[in-house]
Formats: sequence, structure tokens, C-alpha cells
Amino acid sequence: MPLRLLLAGLLLLTALGLGLVGYQVTRPPVTIRIAAEAPPPPATLDVLVAARGLPAGALLKEEDITQRSVPTAEVPKGALTNTPEVRGTVKGAMLRRYLDLGGILVANDVLHARDRGFLTAVLTPGTRAVSVGVDAITGNGGLIWPGDRVDLILTQDLTDKDAAPARHSVAETVLSDVRVVAVDQTITQGGVATGDNAVGRLARTVTLEVTPEQAESAVVAQHLGKITLAIRAVDRAGDATGHVAAVYGGDVSAALADSPPVCV
Repeated sequence: MPLRLLLAGLLLLTALGLGLVGYQVTRPPVTIRIAAEAPPPPATLDVLVAARGLPAGALLKEEDITQRSVPTAEVPKGALTNTPEVRGTVKGAMLRRYLDLGGILVANDVLHARDRGFLTAVLTPGTRAVSVGVDAITGNGGLIWPGDRVDLILTQDLTDKDAAPARHSVAETVLSDVRVVAVDQTITQGGVATGDNAVGRLARTVTLEVTPEQAESAVVAQHLGKITLAIRAVDRAGDATGHVAAVYGGDVSAALADSPPVCV
């Protein structure tokens, strides 16, 4: 190979090497970014909150409360957790203060029916509390809860032997549109409330908020015959002191209405 070609090749290789070195020196540095791990989500706790704005003095029902997950660090002291046991104790309790929608319920917010001073706190000024005995049928099968409004119906059998059979049995509304303030009902299993799967003990007494005159009527009615409570619709409040005309057996049964009068 001629010496001239060999020198040219060496010079070309040298130029290429110097060019590569210059490129490596002058190009911007390559930054390698390592993604930081996302912090773990904060621990949360399911607590009971108001399902809507609730006024002070309200008797809580199932639909008044719901649950919300709250970061543990933001849960106030005494917050009521969303467990079947706690939900069971809240139903029928009186709310001590106003709660906005989503407001967290804490233990000091509620007064339970068996707490000292419950009736004094829940009654409207000037009213009284009267308890009436009920059973599974007369107490509406355990479907009555504090806060419901009811009518008190008296059914009795008249003893006048001279009266026609159509007039022997009679029912009448003694009290209309009165508020239930307490129900002697527990849902327990082994001493602990267990929610929907609990073994229920039906109410034996229902306590009503009434005027002094209505309290006297309720007491007398219990001595006269059988008491039945009828639940009223929420949006159909009527006259709390009005009395409905009596309904006799003959008004209900065509057989009794057609019965011949009793001959003496």
C-alpha cells in the first residue's frame, strides 16, 4: 500500500476520533428521573353523619343518619362509628343540637330513651308523657318508632243486653295525631345489638306526648277496652284534639247490621 494512502487513512481515523470526543464533551448531560413512590392513602374511619339537616330535639330514625369515611386524623373525639351496635343505640335517641347535612354525630350529641332527663328534654313545654300498654298487634307489630305520629283508637264491647247486636262492639279515635316519644323496644342478641339479624323483643309500652286533658283520656281509655295505635302519614297531620265519630259493629259488618233487634 502506498505510504500516502496509509497516512490519509490514519488522519481520517484521527479526525473521526477527535470529532466523537468533542461531541461527547459538548452534548448536554442526560438526566435520569426516578419517579418517587406515591404516599400511602391516609387511614380512614366510617362514622355516622346526618343524612340531612336535623333540628335540635329531633328523635332520630334510620333514614336520618348515614355513614361517611373520614381520615382518622380528622375524626372528632367521641364520634359514633358505623357499626350495627351503634346504629341500634342511635335510633330513637334525641338530638341535642342542630346538625348540618353531613355533620358527624358524637356521643354527646344524643340523649337515649333510658338516659336520665330524656323525657324532660324531649317534651314540648306544656305537654305530658303518658305510656300505653301495647302488644304485637295493637302496637303495629313493632313498626312504631320514636318520632312517629299516631292515632289512639279504643275498641270496647258494650254490655247492654237490650241493644241490637249491631251496637255491641264499637271503636272510636280517642287521640289524634300525637307524637311517640319513646318505645320500650330492644333489639339484642346476647346482650349486644346486632342490627338486621337481631332477635327482636316487641314493645310492651309506647310513650306519647299529649296535653294534660289527652293524658286523662288515654288513661281512661285503657280501662274501658283495647287500645290500638294507628301510624299517621308524615305529610297528613290532622287536628290533634279532634274526635272521630264512633264506628259500631253494624257499620262494618253487613251481617250484624241485618241482625234482628233483641227481644226481651
